[in-house]
Amino acid sequence: MVERLLGSCSEASYTPTVHRYEKQGKRITQIGSLPFTDVDRAIAYSLKHDVPFLPELTALGDAMMHYIRNPGALSCLEAFKRNRFDVVKVQCVGPATLLQNGYEEDDALSRIYRHIEAILDGLEAEETILFLDEPALGYAGFDYRRLWTPLFASFPVVRGVHVCGNMQWDQLFDAEIEIISFDAAKYDITKYYDSRNGKRIAWGIERPANVADYRPGDLITLPCGMPYRAYTEERAIERFETLREAAAGIRGPK
Repeated sequence: MVERLLGSCSEASYTPTVHRYEKQGKRITQIGSLPFTDVDRAIAYSLKHDVPFLPELTALGDAMMHYIRNPGALSCLEAFKRNRFDVVKVQCVGPATLLQNGYEEDDALSRIYRHIEAILDGLEAEETILFLDEPALGYAGFDYRRLWTPLFASFPVVRGVHVCGNMQWDQLFDAEIEIISFDAAKYDITKYYDSRNGKRIAWGIERPANVADYRPGDLITLPCGMPYRAYTEERAIERFETLREAAAGIRGPK
């Protein structure tokens, strides 16, 4: 399977387009991990967002370096799939992160493929946004972009990458992805582009003012996930209201 991924799929042509969520003015989503301990409450919280996201409950073992040991094993997955979505966002740890944590390339790609496949199997959605979670790309001393292309090409998804640390952001504007998710509360991505090269940005905010250059197709989210113990459910609700405030302050529909 790995040979197939890195062979024929890596050569697939790719043309960015205007997607359903963009046409409908959907803006608010989140990274994935939540401090909830109850599956139903977590899903209800997710469904409040313009683009619902698959919750990962770290209190129940869904931390990314844990679930990837058993691809597809997420506490909310089956209950989440009982819903039918217009647009939905899902996420998976990315290959660069696994390689940096000691995985061999073939094993990393195989695990990620199987995890994404398990998520998408039976997920009813008109459009699915897939983010690869790559928190430490600034420390990756290898060509990680060649690993993303075959994974994205294997599934009918809108392609996104989430990076919560710092890096040379111009590298992402040259990658075959559509959405760049970053910590807008800490970093200024605007100085890395004159033209975005077709990229949308998911602004990871702590306050509405962190959205520095909103354009159609951009998303409003948090800088990173909200793992159990570091956050409370009450804090999660407060941060959702911050996202709503930021989105309401943007001119245009929605």
